[in-house]
Amino acid sequence: MPESPVAIVTGASSGVGEQTAHLLSEQGFDLALVARSKDRLESLASNLPTRSLLLPMDLADTDNAIAMVDRTLEAFARLDCLINNAGHAPLAPIDHTPPDEIDRTFAINAIAPAKAIARAWPHFLARQTGRIINVSSMATRSPFPGFFAYAASKSALNLMALSCHIEGWHHNIRAFAVAPGAIETPMLRRMFDEQAIPPEKCLSPAEVARVICSLALGEHDEKSGQTIDLPSP
Repeated sequence: MPESPVAIVTGASSGVGEQTAHLLSEQGFDLALVARSKDRLESLASNLPTRSLLLPMDLADTDNAIAMVDRTLEAFARLDCLINNAGHAPLAPIDHTPPDEIDRTFAINAIAPAKAIARAWPHFLARQTGRIINVSSMATRSPFPGFFAYAASKSALNLMALSCHIEGWHHNIRAFAVAPGAIETPMLRRMFDEQAIPPEKCLSPAEVARVICSLALGEHDEKSGQTIDLPSP
């Protein structure tokens, strides 16, 4: 019986990450699920049909990104897909953005994904296969006022995908950035009420997750290196 493919999903406890975990598990992926809340990860894993490794950790400590790759390889002895979905989005004018928020935003949105990719890269090279999917944002195209740190940090994910494509294409490594518009998630509602962004103007987490899953399954490898925009309705 062939081994199941393995994916790491960060930010797995809610929203896009949670929906992505469900879809990939239904497609036969074993999963390393990464988020801060152990309870929410346990609840998610209890409803998945495949094996789950629970990694409750805060990626603001960017060395945890290295640890999550190491622990995934220890548990499953393989890694097929790295999904950098976790995000931090402070909403503040530039002159009201504290230094510690800038540090945390870049740590979670850019530095942790970069460390995870670099740690997984030798494994992908050794196996001559692998997929990297970075969840970026349409804010990288046109930042909403107050998204100074968020948009800049997410922009790094777009360039990482292109760099990984350039270095990895001949090793059968594919990399993508997915840049959604507003998504109906708790994170969005912590920043904007329904008057500012009506629900009908939002993507659902499931819509974004379906795109991520299709990339993980190799259905759009011709788009490797690209930032795939998913505008809001």
